This record gives sequence, C-alpha cells and structure tokens, in this order.
Amino acid sequence: MVTGRGWQRWVSRLSVFLVLFVGTAGGALCSAAETMPTSTATASSAANERLQQILAGGTPSSVADLKAMQDHIAKLTAKLAETTVGVQVGAAQGSGVLISKDGYVLTAAHVAGTPNRDVIFLMSDGRMLRGKTLGLNRTMDAGLMKITEGSDFPYVEMGVSDSLKEGQWCLATGHPGGYQSDRSPVLRLGRILLSDRTAITTDCTLVGGDSGGPLFDMQGRVIGINSRISGPLTANMHVPVNTFKDTWERLEKGDAWGHYPGQEPYIGIRGEPDSDVAKIAHVFDDSPAESAGLKVGDIVLSIDGDEVTNFASLTAKVREKQPGDSIRLKIKRGEETKEIRLTIGKRGG
Repeated sequence: MVTGRGWQRWVSRLSVFLVLFVGTAGGALCSAAETMPTSTATASSAANERLQQILAGGTPSSVADLKAMQDHIAKLTAKLAETTVGVQVGAAQGSGVLISKDGYVLTAAHVAGTPNRDVIFLMSDGRMLRGKTLGLNRTMDAGLMKITEGSDFPYVEMGVSDSLKEGQWCLATGHPGGYQSDRSPVLRLGRILLSDRTAITTDCTLVGGDSGGPLFDMQGRVIGINSRISGPLTANMHVPVNTFKDTWERLEKGDAWGHYPGQEPYIGIRGEPDSDVAKIAHVFDDSPAESAGLKVGDIVLSIDGDEVTNFASLTAKVREKQPGDSIRLKIKRGEETKEIRLTIGKRGG
C-alpha cells in the first residue's frame, strides 16, 4: 500500500509515464497514418505498372493479374459497344464503328460495296438510322460510310497502327451472324500475331457479320477494321487504321480504287524498259489490250483523263482499277493521237 509522499511520488511517476507513452504512441500512430497513403499509392502505382506491362504483351501470372485485366476491360466495354454499329447495305449485313460525333463510320470495303449506296445503321440503343457509303480502297479493304440523319453521336478515337507489337493484347467487336436487337455487340479478347503496313493479324475469334467491325487497343482506340476471316477462326486479318488516315480525303469524297484480293487487274502489255514514256514493247495474245487494238510502239498518254508519265505510272493507275472496269486510253501511234476503250481483265482469269 502506498501512502503520503510515496503516493504523490507514485502518481507523479505514473503521469510522466502516461505522457511519455501517449506521446510515443501518438507519434507512432501519426507516423503510420502519414505513411499509409504513401504506401497505398506506391502499391497502386506498382499494380498499374504491372497491368500496363501485361496489356502491352505480357502474360498474366496470377489471379490478381487476371482480375486487373478483367476490371480494365469492364471499364471499356460500354464505350466500345456504344460505338460499334450494325450496317445493312442491300441484303448484306456487316459491322462498323463510329469515329466522329457527326457520324463517320469506318467499315470494310467489301461490306460497303460501291460508293453512294443507301445504308441502314443499326445502333446499340436500337435506333435505325439512314446513311450513305462513301469511298473505298478495295486493295486494302477499307471503306467509309456516313450517317446522314441525327447528330452528336458517341464515338471513339482512331489510334496508331504502325507501332503495334506482336503479342500485344487487343479487343474486337462486331455483330457475328448479323445484328440482333436483343444482343449487344459481341466483344472478344485476343492478341496481335502479325502487323505490318498492309494488314494486322490477330487470334480474336471472328465469324460472318463481324466484317467491318473494329479492332481496339487496350486503351479503347481503333487500330484496325475486321476484314478477312481465315479458315481457322483464330487467325483473322484486319485493315490497319493508318490506311484510313493516309487516304482520308479520297475516302471522304467518295473515290473508289484498287482491287479485292484475288482480283488483280490485267490488261496484257509490257513496257519498253529504257523508255521515259509509257511505250508498249509487247502485247500479249488474247489479252484485253489485244482485244482493244493496242499495238507495239503505242505510247499511252492518259487513262480516263489522268496523265500517264511513264510505264510505272501506267501500272500504278491500272492497279487502282478492278476487273470489269471500262477505261479510256489516250495513246500516240506514230504522229497520230487517238482514244481506245479497254475493259480490264483479271490476271489468271
């Protein structure tokens, strides 16, 4: 038992102890409180860095990695579905993607068919809107359309397709089997297998009806358009989005050029190798050129009014045509200038 001055000394010592304890503990608690946000921020930063590594082509190695990918894709899904549209041109159906608030839609050339055709756009909210097909780059299978009623549409940005890496994750959307009013655009996850200036190949599973739909990077930007579906459903080709950027003016004004795969144009002539002009050195038997009456020594001056400067420019202009096109050639034969009509054939046809 403590009495008198001993009690006072004991209370005094206890008070000092409590002050020291509370002060020390309070400092520790304050220190912990101060360091918790920093630790959380560091962990969050590390998790985000890990996610970006995976999205750029890394392999998820844990449940946490898969969950992070799933959460990231879930954040993109609504926007991607909202901007993916069904398109109906005549009896044919395909897909497309809105890339501007005034209604420009990227699609595949083989879905559009020809410029200035009527299109019905099937929106994600169930609306059916009218529009037109615009330009086509058939060689690349790139097509442009525009919605002609309504405004202020949801849209996604065009990304960059010339810096894609093999193994990079990507997302494809579209309307497999055609648009269905009770089903949203179907999203598929895959990887980039090959990528160059002419085509992107992925293992995103695609079927008929997906043609013309978008291929996205993992930030939700359009990097390609679904084009050719191969034998195995997991090796499909997409039009690089840079094709649209590089030829935008021609597509927007409704130009159509090039030829579809397997439809290489052919007229059946060979040029004089050392000539500075488009001088014909040989006309092949049973060729469109022979049928049109072209002869060795003729110099081609223009095609459909476009000047031809040499044989290379003649070849380039022919490649912008497709089999069955009728062209007007202006030629020089000796001292005479004349025009000849020629129908483009198909190489090997």
